[in-house]
Formats: sequence, C-alpha cells, structure tokens
Amino acid sequence: MCGIAGIFHLQVAKPVEEARVRAMTDAIAHRGPDGVGVWVAPGVGFGHRRLSIIDLEGGVQPMPSADGRQVIIFNGEIYNYREVRAELIALGVEFRTHSDTEVILEAYRRWGAKSLDRLNGMFAFAIHDAADASLFVARDRMGVKPLFYAELSDGSVIFGSELKALTAHPLLRRTPELSAVDDYLAFGYVPDDTSLLQGVKKLPAGHHLTLKRGHPLPASIRWWDVSFADRARGSARDLEAELVDLMRKAVTARMIADVPLGAFLSGGVDSSAVVALMAEESREAVKTCSIGFDHPDYDETRYAAEIAARFATDHRVRIVSADDYGLADTLADHFDEPFADASALPTYRVSQLARETVTVALSGDGADEAFAGYRRLTFFNAEDRVRRLLPQGFRSNVFGTLGRIYPKMDWAPQKLRAKSTFQALGRSEGEAYAEAVGVTPMALRHRLYTDQMLGGLGGHRAEDRYIKAMAAAPARDGLDRAQYADMQIWLPGDILTKVDRTSMAVSLEAREPLLDYRLIEFAARLPVSMRVRGTTGKWLMKQAMRRYLPDDILFRKKMGFVTPISAWFRGPLAEEAGRIAQGSTLAQTGWFDPAALDRIVRDHKSGLSDHGRLLWQLMMLDKSLSRLFG
Repeated sequence: MCGIAGIFHLQVAKPVEEARVRAMTDAIAHRGPDGVGVWVAPGVGFGHRRLSIIDLEGGVQPMPSADGRQVIIFNGEIYNYREVRAELIALGVEFRTHSDTEVILEAYRRWGAKSLDRLNGMFAFAIHDAADASLFVARDRMGVKPLFYAELSDGSVIFGSELKALTAHPLLRRTPELSAVDDYLAFGYVPDDTSLLQGVKKLPAGHHLTLKRGHPLPASIRWWDVSFADRARGSARDLEAELVDLMRKAVTARMIADVPLGAFLSGGVDSSAVVALMAEESREAVKTCSIGFDHPDYDETRYAAEIAARFATDHRVRIVSADDYGLADTLADHFDEPFADASALPTYRVSQLARETVTVALSGDGADEAFAGYRRLTFFNAEDRVRRLLPQGFRSNVFGTLGRIYPKMDWAPQKLRAKSTFQALGRSEGEAYAEAVGVTPMALRHRLYTDQMLGGLGGHRAEDRYIKAMAAAPARDGLDRAQYADMQIWLPGDILTKVDRTSMAVSLEAREPLLDYRLIEFAARLPVSMRVRGTTGKWLMKQAMRRYLPDDILFRKKMGFVTPISAWFRGPLAEEAGRIAQGSTLAQTGWFDPAALDRIVRDHKSGLSDHGRLLWQLMMLDKSLSRLFG
C-alpha cells in the first residue's frame, strides 16, 4: 500500500527533474511513511511513497526488471501473488524478491495487458518500457485504488494517487469544471468520470491505458466489467454454501501480511461476517476496533461488543463526540475534491483507532452494492414491479399527478410519506433511480444557481450519468441495472474514495474482502429473489451467515455511521452556515445566487426546512475551493 506519482513526455523525451517528481510524492507522503523512492530517465520520472506490508526488505520501489528494460511503481496489494509467482516460476522466471510488486512486473513482461486477468487485488500501477518508449497504467476491477492523470502544456502527462500529487506540479492549470460542481451537488461527491479541475481525469475502475511516445494521449480501455445478464442455478442451500466458500476464500486471502492486521467492527452484518470468517481462520485473537458516539441515537457499540465477545476478539472501543464537526478541515485537506458523505468523519476516527495497533484492517464495504443491501434498492425493486405492470403513459398521468399534489410530510410516519413513491412511479426506471440515489434534486440546484452558472453548464444534468449507465447495463432486471450503475458510479466515487482517503490519511491499509471480484460476479448472477425479499436486502447473504451470526445482528434495522448534521447548523456551525451565503470562497464564485443561499440558511436555522445535508455539501465545497483556487 503506497502512493505513486509520475511524469511521462508524450512527444519528445525531455529531461525530467527529480525534484519535480519528489515534490509530487512529498504531497502524498501520508500514503507511505516507510520509504521514498524516485527514478528518472529521458522522458520519464517515477516517484513512490511506501507503506511496507509484504516483503518489508525486498519490495523497494521504483522497481526495475532484472535487465533494466521495465520499471514499475505500484499502489495496492495482490492477494493471489503467490499463485501467480508459482505459475511464472514454472515458466522459467527467476525472482529477486518475495514482493507482489515484482510479480506484477514479471507477469506484465510475460503476458502484457492480459496479465491483469490473473491478478486478484486492489491496485493502481504504472510500468515504463524503455524499449518501446511506452507507459502502461492500470487500475483494479472495482476501483479500490485511485489514479489521477492530466496532460500538460509542455507535452507531458502527469499522474498520481491523489489530486494533490498533480497540483504539486507548477504547470497544472487550476480551472474549475462547472459540470463537476453540479455532479457534486447532485450526489455529494465528484464522480470518477470527471474532476473539479478541467483537464484532470481519473482512470476508471477496471481500465488500463497505454501511452506511447510520438502518439497522442489515447482513451483508456476497459479490461473488466461485471455482467448481470446471466442467472445462477441451484437451490438456496447450494448457493449459500457457494457464497460462504467464496467469502471465506476472499477473507483468508486478505489476511496475508508481514505486519499487524485487524478489522473494523461496527456490529452490522457485513463487518460482523468478515470478523467471523477471520476468527475461523486465525489461531490468535482477531484485533477489532469500533467507534462509538456519546449520543445513544448514533451509538452501535453494544452490537460490536456482542460480536467481539462471540468470537473472542481483542476488541478496542473509542467513544467520540457526536459533534465531531471539527474534522471537516482535516477531511477537506485529504479529499482535495469536495466530499459530503459525513460518514467520512467516523471512518477517519475508526482508522485512527485501528492504526494505533495494526497496519492493515479489513472492512465490510461492498456487500450492500453486491447483494442489494441498501434500502433504496429494496424500495426501487418494489417500485419496479409496479412499473412493469403499468404502461409509462398511465404511470406518468396518474402517479405523476399524485406526486405533484401530495403533500411532503417528512415528519409523518413512514407509511404516510407517499409523495416520493408517487413521484418515482411516475418516472422512467432510470429517472427514478437517479433521483433516489441523489442528495440534492436538480430543481433545487437550479434555484441556487445564477444565470451565469446555468449558462456555463450548457444543459449538463448530473442525473444523466445514472440514466445512461442503467440503459447500457448488461442486465435482465431493473434491480440489476440499478446495482450495475451503483458499481460504476456510487461505489468508486463515494464508498471507495471515502475508505481510501480516510485510511491512507493515517497510513493504514484498508482491505475490502467483500469486493473480491469472484464474489461480485457470483452476486451479479443471483436471481433477484436471492438478493431481495420484501423489504429485506442481502437475503442470501443473511441466510448464509445464520450459521455464524445471531438474528438480532442479521435482521436489525440498518443504521450505519450517522452524524447530526442538521443540529450542527442550528448550533455550533450556525456561524459557518451564515458565512456560506456571505463572504465565503463559494459565495464569491458567481455560481450561486446570494439571495437563494441566504434563504436556505435562514429556513434551516428557523426550523422551517431541513437543509442540513445541503449546507454540509456547500460548506465542504467551499473548503475545497479555498484550497484548490484560494
């Protein structure tokens, strides 16, 4: 686990200054406090910051091949590197180290881009080949590890693990991308197919890119995708057994490390399942950690304690204030682009706690996307059954009308809050899910924008990204298409960005066994009834885990990391809320109508409306703008 950065000249092999590469890697020093390496050659420069996990002595980077033709820098872990290494040894390859880095390098030398199919892991890496003056970069299937890149005015392409590695280069122009601002307000994060800085790109998950000197910068190539088009056959019992076997293999593979290892434990289904399988494999007590809150409405430590006792883990708990808003500046520093998922605060705190005793921590991320665990997916599945029964014209006329006239009653019992359901049923499948997964509707965003901003957007609509992804999904069912879109957009843009930045901020390697690609492919083939039954998501997974976990863990209401944002902006952050409308960097952009911002702030403070999440979005956007453009 590391941070990487580099420079490659596309047209002419101009000299690369070592100091420039070093400045890029210094900007991401938190990703690798155990070592730093810089290598330069005509037209290319590589930088590496190392967090030592495997082969502590031999895995130094940048790493050249034995003949010096290729050089690699790598961020991540390859969980099956021993198997690939054995295959290469059988083909006559001689290894100088026991590192997974050298396995990637030798696999690429033998099989080229096809080597990616053999790798099971999380990774972003770059390989320079001196013989054909090329640079090959690749990103893992799910997008666990990030990679930013941009073409500069001097003909070079720069790349790095975080945006701050690129902004350390003096030639990177800092011009805001207005469409990314709209995307951020729509979803709460900047998606992987765009960036807040014009000209900066993110290599998409499951893609690779080959740059060759003398040729223009090409488009990336997809090397892996998940398909929901096929269906698994077999009884529920057989599928349960297959699922447990896959989960066990995924967890076991991620327990390989030459440093202390543990797990996050929230007491939810996913982290509890991971800990159960770790305990089954480990001869020693598994090290687990949980964050609790000093407010009972947000605290889940009693459930984590129940699992810790059940599996006799070495468990540590830290209680933090529910009013942990002071972390906002720290998060803005580490995320670079604006990020409004407030669960990043407790994720940072639990990473801090874990890092006190371990260097690697397993998490339960990924199961909600793979097995349809989110409530929005179960609701969407129920709505989609109605859509299939009634024609679009009828739904638009009847439910669309009801959605317009039915009052919005957020204060009422769940059964009476029908407005959003009527609105969803009146829309097409893609429109409905794009609205469900968003956080700030387009109509509200447009009320905030100035005419200048609306003109700059040129008709861009953030929701179209979801609509297009669902329309192009290799899928059979509406639920398939929604999950596919989540895996393409939400998972890398929100969940994996959150875990990567918060864990690497404290030099902790987080591993996600439930995102093993074999598990993802298995889940995508499950019949809808094996994923969702009624209002229960992750149905098969919960049934399979009954042999390990009690029902009060498996079937309790999903809580997740919750933060009292709305209360903050009526209390300790009230002054911050007022600054958003007047005097902030955001207010000075000309993108937002000051009167509209002021109205949002006043209505929230008075209790007339709840705009807490929107105010958090605006505040985090302001903090990012002041850092990138201030």
